[in-house]
Amino acid sequence: MKKDNIVQIKSYAFAVKIIKTHQFLCTTKKEYVLSKQLLRSGTSIGANIEEAIGGQTDKDFYSKLTIAYKEARETHYWIRLMKDTDYLTEEESNDLLKDTDELLRIIGSIQKTLRNS
Repeated sequence: MKKDNIVQIKSYAFAVKIIKTHQFLCTTKKEYVLSKQLLRSGTSIGANIEEAIGGQTDKDFYSKLTIAYKEARETHYWIRLMKDTDYLTEEESNDLLKDTDELLRIIGSIQKTLRNS
């Protein structure tokens, strides 16, 4: 992993947080359905960024980045839903939402730059 690829680093760190949140939800809250959705979308962000980095063409890179953006939007939804149904506390959800918002801004900025070039 490149040391200076901020979206790669942040999406990986976010995936680790999502996995730990999923473990917490399963063991403590006994919640398995919604937490699995969160796990899938939350870890998919980084996986798609990795695929984008390894993309064969600029079009492939942009396409995978777009999928990562959509997965981040979905993850944002699941976190809000889990907060509003009391599976996650305000503090737990705000930390994850802050990270998701940051990833959305970074990915969106990269997409904008690619569209304008």
